[in-house]
Amino acid sequence: MKRILLVLGLGLVALILASFAIGRYPVSPDTVLAILAAKILPIAPDWPEETEAVVLGIRLPRILAALLVGAALAVSGASYQGLFRNPMVSPGILGVSAGASLGAALAILLGYGMLGIQTLAFACGLVAVAATWAVGAGLGRQGEPLLVMVLAGIVVGTLFTAFVSLVKFVADPYNTLPAITFWLMGSLASVELPDLLLASPPILFGLATLLAMSWTLNVLCFGDEEAKAMGLATGRLRLAIIVSATLVTAAAVAIAGIVGLVGLIVPHLARMLVGPDHRVLLPVAALLGAGFLLAVDGLARALFAVEVPLGIVTSIIGAPFFLYLMNRGRKAWA
Repeated sequence: MKRILLVLGLGLVALILASFAIGRYPVSPDTVLAILAAKILPIAPDWPEETEAVVLGIRLPRILAALLVGAALAVSGASYQGLFRNPMVSPGILGVSAGASLGAALAILLGYGMLGIQTLAFACGLVAVAATWAVGAGLGRQGEPLLVMVLAGIVVGTLFTAFVSLVKFVADPYNTLPAITFWLMGSLASVELPDLLLASPPILFGLATLLAMSWTLNVLCFGDEEAKAMGLATGRLRLAIIVSATLVTAAAVAIAGIVGLVGLIVPHLARMLVGPDHRVLLPVAALLGAGFLLAVDGLARALFAVEVPLGIVTSIIGAPFFLYLMNRGRKAWA
């Protein structure tokens, strides 16, 4: 366990340095380290001002956003997969992604700035999951509660997706519609440090809560009857996990838009490395998710003349990789 965390941590540090260095304006790693160290140590600058502006003003917020969003989606995906006892579950299973998409589309339609887009996306993501919980709690008394919750999430997600299509239908096709479409494809290109100050608290709070409840997730994986036999209040614990995962996912989507497959394939990869114990699985998933999204964002910036939206790249890479994981890890899920 410690060796895996050490290797993943060192790999993540290497990816961070590479992400600072690569791009249309290349910067050497020693210059990157000097610029970062100059903020806390008395180092006289011997680099151009534009280099510092690129490193601190453009790449630093983007790298921090990739780390936060990648870890958030991976941990929430692993938590949902454990909670619902289904390895095919993703962070958007309860409608949070569709809700956040509707909020962002409405904000763009109304002419709001980036702060308004992120705020409305976050709020609508929470509303969508609240609607799913209300429907699932009302109907779940008559059958299997987890299955009903998943079905309610599909219904709510479909409804909110229809509303997104309606917003796109009435939007200005020359300005507003392209902006909505581009946001829905996912990107970190416009992220700034103030955006992270708004989104970081719910992500960090949700991640800390999920990591603290990792043992509870292990027990819930055995089913409600076994958990109740151990004295656990399954309803309250399930709600706490859903609320935490929703906060994490809604804030991540508000920052980056729709970034597909990260919350689905990364938990599988982490499970293949360390097994199904959530006390180990969630930290490993966080490191893998952060590194995966950081690497994909670097590819999106470096390999194409025009930056490709992040959601497209993750889907192109993630789809065949997920098929590979399904073939290799059919017996890894427990």
